[in-house]
Amino acid sequence: MKIRLPRLGSLSSGLFWRTFLLLSVLTTLSMSAWFGVINFVQREPLAQQTAAQVVSVVTITRAALTHSAPDLRNELLFELVSDEGIRIFTMDDSDQVEPPPDSALMRDSQALVRAKLGADTRFSSEVNGVPGYWVSFKIADDRYWLMLERERVRESVEWLGWAGVVSVVSLLGAALISGLINLPLKRLTAAAREVAQGRHPEALPEVGPLEVRQANRSFNQMVDDLQQVESDRAVILAGISHDLRTPLARMQLEVEMANLSSEAREGMQSDIAQMDAIIAQFLDYAKPTETSSFINVDMAALLAECAHEVGRQADVRVTAELPEQAQVLGNSTDLKRVIANLMENARRYGKTPGKDVAEIDIKCFVRGMHTAKRVVVEVQDHGVGVPDAQIAQLLKPFTRLDTARGQANGAGLGLAIVDRVLARHDAQLEVVNREGGGLKFTIILRAL
Repeated sequence: MKIRLPRLGSLSSGLFWRTFLLLSVLTTLSMSAWFGVINFVQREPLAQQTAAQVVSVVTITRAALTHSAPDLRNELLFELVSDEGIRIFTMDDSDQVEPPPDSALMRDSQALVRAKLGADTRFSSEVNGVPGYWVSFKIADDRYWLMLERERVRESVEWLGWAGVVSVVSLLGAALISGLINLPLKRLTAAAREVAQGRHPEALPEVGPLEVRQANRSFNQMVDDLQQVESDRAVILAGISHDLRTPLARMQLEVEMANLSSEAREGMQSDIAQMDAIIAQFLDYAKPTETSSFINVDMAALLAECAHEVGRQADVRVTAELPEQAQVLGNSTDLKRVIANLMENARRYGKTPGKDVAEIDIKCFVRGMHTAKRVVVEVQDHGVGVPDAQIAQLLKPFTRLDTARGQANGAGLGLAIVDRVLARHDAQLEVVNREGGGLKFTIILRAL
């Protein structure tokens, strides 16, 4: 099984890293305690074993050299080198000597060796550039170096290396355990994110520990229930559209054929048109946005089209600053509805003081690079704006701040639809008062 480690940015909050660090700390403390106990209990026996090995080799070598015939001494030295890995050198005052590692085990073993071979016994880890375990000894008045291969001495302390291996394996085990613990929650989080974005995730596997099975089973049931609600809502929306708009169409026909004054006819037609617009807003607000319908959308071209359509109205002046292209992934119809709602909101409520015209500024640009690349759309008017404390209320359904923005007809769903559609596109919407008066809407979409 492949476990993907999370980014370092999640170190402070990710469950994987918290679990891993906790297990690592516990493992490290346990290994440290074990190492301390072993070091305390075994140091003296290990020092005695190492010292006995060194003393034995030096004693045997010295005895062999002392009692061997002079003509056989070279042959004996050759056998010691080839068979035992022992080399003998004459000590000279000009020798370049490196001191041995300063550790408690080394100090104890050196003290035991000196007690057997003499206080003037010297030790070195390297003589004249040749590494090894070097011990000095004397034969009569001649001084010699005896060099042992380091591997012969390491055998007595090789458990230190095994302790390091165990530590590494323990940390790898901690990472594996953390991954196994985090994997079900990671799957659940990813599935919940898909639901939040309007998609229908695959059913989570109902396996593993009891708590994981229960959580996944409940989540799968919730997703099924949401799908059923979506299906029922689609049926209800279709029924509302048919059952409400059919009487409105009949009323419109009757008004056209009735013997009414022009003023009464225009009033009734206006009321019917307003009711039809309110029904359309209800349907737009309740209509889900399916991510399966997302395609590549050029926001620059879409904004230019919307600006052209709105700019044909006599009470609107549109200024657009657009790039050559700005590609995003989304539903072109819904994104066009978002821009149209923002511009209609500006036309109705954002007329420039002292003028009967709404001046709307549209700006689009691309910022960032790679995964941080974003398309930013700004729509702003030159009206009176709204109090800062009431800006958050603008995006709530059925909210109209008439006292600040002037009287207008509608159900107060236009900006709520904008917020809902952008949430389905995983986009950000920021609303602030524009410097100099008016509102500024900023949309931030993930760029392609």
